[in-house]
Amino acid sequence: MVADTLKPRTKETQSAGKSTRGAGAIGFFQKLGPGLVTGASDDDPSGIGTYSQVGAQFGYCLLWTMVLSYPLMAAIQEISARIGRVTGVGIAANLRKNYPKPLLYAVLFVVSVADVFNLGADTGAMGAATQLVLPVRSELAELARSI
Repeated sequence: MVADTLKPRTKETQSAGKSTRGAGAIGFFQKLGPGLVTGASDDDPSGIGTYSQVGAQFGYCLLWTMVLSYPLMAAIQEISARIGRVTGVGIAANLRKNYPKPLLYAVLFVVSVADVFNLGADTGAMGAATQLVLPVRSELAELARSI
């Protein structure tokens, strides 16, 4: 049954009644887990700068793309969540288990390159935002933030 495959794998040796999560603030953040990071993952400076520029330039003219992109985005999120829930591991571990190592290394390389470009875009957006507030060149603000 499908509902049985969505249950997370549990350790058989765990004693009954013993909680694996702590109490208080630490327990609260442990229960949130990666959901907190995932929920805020696209609210980075480069994204906010891009959204602001596109919104100022095009207004509501591109809102129709949400009809196409939102269902696709939701489907990818759902598939990714189900794979992680069923297997109990992330995308890299699933690639390592099910595909050849060269594909794993290629994916990790491409993701690393994308992360470097994203980091550069973030520092550029932060430098531009600093230039709006302080009378400094954006390149100097980028350099100061990067150090």
